[in-house]
Amino acid sequence: MSSKKKAIVLFSISLFAISGCNFWNRSMQEVMNDPFDNANSTSVGRNVEMAPLQMPRSIIVCRSKQCAPTRLSMSKEYIYNSLVQMLESNNGQRMLICAADSGARNCYQNYISLPITVGITPAYMYIDSVKIEDVQIAKGSQSVHLMLNYNVTFNGQTPECTPNKTHLYVRNSENIIMEDQGYKCKMTTIGTTTIKTLFLVDYIDLDYGFIGGFYSIGLSGPAYGGGTGYMLFRLSKIGYPTKPNVKDDDDNLVVKSSAKKSAASELAKSYLSEGQTKQSTGTNVTGVEEGVQVFPVKR
Repeated sequence: MSSKKKAIVLFSISLFAISGCNFWNRSMQEVMNDPFDNANSTSVGRNVEMAPLQMPRSIIVCRSKQCAPTRLSMSKEYIYNSLVQMLESNNGQRMLICAADSGARNCYQNYISLPITVGITPAYMYIDSVKIEDVQIAKGSQSVHLMLNYNVTFNGQTPECTPNKTHLYVRNSENIIMEDQGYKCKMTTIGTTTIKTLFLVDYIDLDYGFIGGFYSIGLSGPAYGGGTGYMLFRLSKIGYPTKPNVKDDDDNLVVKSSAKKSAASELAKSYLSEGQTKQSTGTNVTGVEEGVQVFPVKR
């Protein structure tokens, strides 16, 4: 047997020994692309498999220190108005992001982390905040257009990322989805990486400014990977549909209201004093019986 044939036989035996029985179940193309079947290996350097994306069973909304499922007491219009008010009041502000428990909704990390591969180097990507650059209400649909800027870091580096066009849909009282068109980050010297995010809302706290839900984030390009989990957005300002945003307007409203109230009180006192004067002189007020006061009306 020639030396070339011996080398081929030894190479085949080594591949079979390393790959195991799966060697015979793989196509020739798979063997050529990955001879040692590293994609199915369980080495420490590979990315850990994340939990699959979960659909929320119900959406919980908290208001006035009380929480209840939306399907029992709230319409999609109320939820949409509340989200619009909350996002508009936080326009230009930074929202904090934390990894949380889906049951208790308690943060256990001040960021979310995703296992990725940058080139050929395993790494972890971290997102701890996002800035709301712009908020626009879509006409003719229960949706909001957002311009978000995520704070992305990996292995101690902060790449340059483009703003992210995000759409928030309130399809019904049990289905609120936030998805984007994908934003690009310069994570390697060659090429750009595209990051897409899907967020399923299941928790809205109007008292303290929290929005929670299940997320799925994926990367494609020179850096690839991703993962799923549960996270919370912490907004700096709370939101109620009936609460004005500007403090000066509140003060003006209070002043105008008190001015109108004082004018009405003075008018009522003048009517009362005039009625008492006429009653003391023996004349009756036209259309008014004795002992009946027109002003003020006690409620």
